Amino acid sequence: MYSLDVNFLKDRPAYQKKPERKRGIALNFPAGNLIPLYVGVGLGVGLPALLGVSWWFLQGKITELQGTGAQLDQESKRLDTEIGNISKIKAETNAIKKETQALVSVFDQIRPWSAMLQDLRDRTPAAVQIETIKQIPPIAAVAGQPANNPAGGLEITGLARSFNDVNDFLLILQQSQFLKSTESRILTATLVDAPLTPGVGQPNTGVIIKPPQVVKYTIQSSMSDVPASELIRELEKKGTVGLVTRIRSMQQTGVISK
Repeated sequence: MYSLDVNFLKDRPAYQKKPERKRGIALNFPAGNLIPLYVGVGLGVGLPALLGVSWWFLQGKITELQGTGAQLDQESKRLDTEIGNISKIKAETNAIKKETQALVSVFDQIRPWSAMLQDLRDRTPAAVQIETIKQIPPIAAVAGQPANNPAGGLEITGLARSFNDVNDFLLILQQSQFLKSTESRILTATLVDAPLTPGVGQPNTGVIIKPPQVVKYTIQSSMSDVPASELIRELEKKGTVGLVTRIRSMQQTGVISK
């Protein structure tokens, strides 16, 4: 007879063979739309590439800007040098202008003695005689103070027929454009015997004839500080042609204003 050998232990759960696990990771993709997946992959690959290109572009720009900065530095140094040269030229030009202006101002204060003597000759009345004319230093400079008028003044001495003639002479001098009217005054005026005419003596009759009395005066005045360029017409009237020609030449060149 046959015997049945049935092993019921294998049927128990404990004795069931467990399925072998496959190594690796199983990716279960949805079977639906794959566009998001492609977008993610594209971003993962393209973003680093974009960052790399941007970094390369920025490096090029930095190098370009550094070169431009170096060129600008060189240009700035060159311009600084040119500005320094221009400033030096301006300083030299200003110095020359100051020297020229100083010379012109001195030249413009010239008072030709020929013109002044002619002016005094034209203004002297018939009853007044001039003996001496001398130039005096500025009054303020004599007192040890700064001189207001570096040209100084004039001192005129002579004889007049009367005190009224001396006063008239002073009033006429105050109208001169070569003198300051406010600083023209009579210093002294005294009666003296009229000097005898040279070669004429007392008669032999034994009678002494007393000469008439006249007024011996001293008038002092300061020279006008009006520039000579403003006295052209007066200088022309007095025959000062050379000075007038020079002044007009400087006016044409713009050294002296008209």
